[in-house]
Amino acid sequence: MPYSLVQLNQMTEAEFVQAIGPAFEDTPQIAAQVWAQRPFASVADLHSKMVAIVRAMTDADQLTLIKAHPDLGSRVAMAEASVAEQSQAGLSQLSAAEYERFQSLNQRYKDRFGFPFILAVAGHTKASILENFTQRLDHDLATEKATALSQIETIAHLRLSSWMQG
Repeated sequence: MPYSLVQLNQMTEAEFVQAIGPAFEDTPQIAAQVWAQRPFASVADLHSKMVAIVRAMTDADQLTLIKAHPDLGSRVAMAEASVAEQSQAGLSQLSAAEYERFQSLNQRYKDRFGFPFILAVAGHTKASILENFTQRLDHDLATEKATALSQIETIAHLRLSSWMQG
């Protein structure tokens, strides 16, 4: 990394999935499906085609994608990109009290919706993440599922953009 668009367009399927698969957390099959749509004119083109695949997924597959994301502020093993993103938002340096607050909110959220809270944390602080948590706990299930998928699309776009050169 980083890759040029020319390099991505010339990769074998295996190379492409290795390079771009992590854009959508633990769901490399999205990259495998989009590979056949090469060549991509831009990162935006690649992203929009990946998003179209996500939006065409069954509800069950979308839920699996949502559930592939780690809890914010957790101390469990997660994808390298998630570690970096959470660290930049200050979530890798939580005090004991902050850690407990995040764990409590994560559990309340999962109890209410059945999947983890997802937020594209780039540009967020611990405080703004906590504010999002409390606001979104008031959503209904359909709204929150749509919000989670929208956040996943944003995360994937940020990841793809950071992996591309030029």
